Amino acid sequence: MIGATTAIVHDTRIKKKDGTYAIKLRVTYNREQKYFPVGKFLTKDDWKTMKEGKHRNKTLKDLETHLSGIENKAIKIIDNMESFSFAEFMNQFNDKPQSKTSVLDALSERHKELTDKDRISTAITFQYTIKSIEDYLTSIKRKKLSFTDITPEWLQSFEDWMTSKGKSITTTGMFLRNLRTMVNQAIEEGNLPRENYPFSKNKYQIPSARNVKKALTIENIKQFIEYPAKTEAEQRAKDMWLFSYLCNGVNMKDIVRLKFKNMDSKRISFVRSKTERSTKANQKSITAIRIPEINAIIEKWGNKHAVPNNYVFPILSVDDTPEEEYEKIKQAVKTINKYTKRIGKELNFELSLTTYTARHSFATVLKRSGAPIEFISESLGHNNLRTTESYLDSFEDDTKESYQRKLLDF
Repeated sequence: MIGATTAIVHDTRIKKKDGTYAIKLRVTYNREQKYFPVGKFLTKDDWKTMKEGKHRNKTLKDLETHLSGIENKAIKIIDNMESFSFAEFMNQFNDKPQSKTSVLDALSERHKELTDKDRISTAITFQYTIKSIEDYLTSIKRKKLSFTDITPEWLQSFEDWMTSKGKSITTTGMFLRNLRTMVNQAIEEGNLPRENYPFSKNKYQIPSARNVKKALTIENIKQFIEYPAKTEAEQRAKDMWLFSYLCNGVNMKDIVRLKFKNMDSKRISFVRSKTERSTKANQKSITAIRIPEINAIIEKWGNKHAVPNNYVFPILSVDDTPEEEYEKIKQAVKTINKYTKRIGKELNFELSLTTYTARHSFATVLKRSGAPIEFISESLGHNNLRTTESYLDSFEDDTKESYQRKLLDF
């Protein structure tokens, strides 16, 4: 590695009680020097004798051979590094496992952990993150990536490459958040100095998609409800979208996993799949009142055997593996979106009508009706108001105008 040099030195700055001083490996890079203890100590006289090579006893000869081996090890490590950093050198010099310093190995381990815990959806995002980073490294003719390589400059370059490949800001942000998770873990485990943390306001910030319109107006909802479905499949998709909208914007995964034991004669209660693992200490049960429109959808499309452990809607089976469950939910969402998008186009809606829109529409219609944000937050199952605010679309122009006129309402 050009620019990094090594030397075995006698550090005489601190004297031990027995009159010896520590022998250390000195590494110099870009005029910066760092010293690494090797666990050996000598007096000044013995150090001089060993270095001059005269009248050395067997102990000093063996020690010099040992020290030479240590320096050769350091040189080999440096020569094999694609880019030098003291933190990475220290990890390898101290024989820390490569998996602790390799980003791709750490991501792979995380992917396996998530898979073993049946968190298939999140595991897949890590799988895609690994593939994207591997493709990026290939594009810049690199094979390895250590945590010390993750600098603000590297992150910006990776982001630019992702967008140049047509990846959305949402996808790019998701992959970078996965990467940030592993960087945080590396710091916690002592595999990356805290001062090397690249994600901050003054260093690199993960991009977030601009807040585009995701919610229908109450007039749009009326049009949607009154729309005459052309086929049974279209009607089923329409009803499942409406079920989500009326049940606090519950997402399709939670609808598909809903069981009869989650319901009584008046209400539906459940914990969101998204938070049941990540917020065990503060899980919020979401409750939706069983209004007639909700009951009608359950009656029409629900499982006819209403026993506690049966799924309300016959999409999943109790014998499904996590992988099979993931694929069935994915297919259900895809099918519903296919028909709701078609309905949205027929009604000339500006936005793409998907299952995701139902959740945002629930929150936004409530906000526009004057419901307190605290109520909306509780209904959505959020733990803080900031998350809720991100769901809320802006008011219509006429509402803004009515408030703006009050500025001159003398």
